[in-house]
Amino acid sequence: MAEAESHGYADIRLAHLQITGNLGTKGIRLTALAARAQLSLAATSELVNELQGLGYLERRPDPSDARAKLIFPSPRGLQLLREASAKVRELEQLWGSYAGRDRFEAALQTLQDVLDATGKPGGQA
Repeated sequence: MAEAESHGYADIRLAHLQITGNLGTKGIRLTALAARAQLSLAATSELVNELQGLGYLERRPDPSDARAKLIFPSPRGLQLLREASAKVRELEQLWGSYAGRDRFEAALQTLQDVLDATGKPGGQA
């Protein structure tokens, strides 16, 4: 988390990454986000409230259901997602250089196959 702090994200906690890593950019309902992040609805709600208060997320009406809200990254949240994606790509390049790109890609595919075989995000059967 020290690197996140050095990039201006000192307010981000490790638990927040479970939300931002499962958020996407097209808007998602709280219940779907909780399922995707494999968290309870209460824990997801608390983390979303924190991230909204910090300016990373915003809630907007769901056009398909006036009673529901969709959760979107705010402009600040989009910047965080862009920078995090760039860091992941950088790490993948580094790790790929250790074992060779083909072997690294094969390892990633094997891990994805294991996750897909369980039928649930996060690989829990």
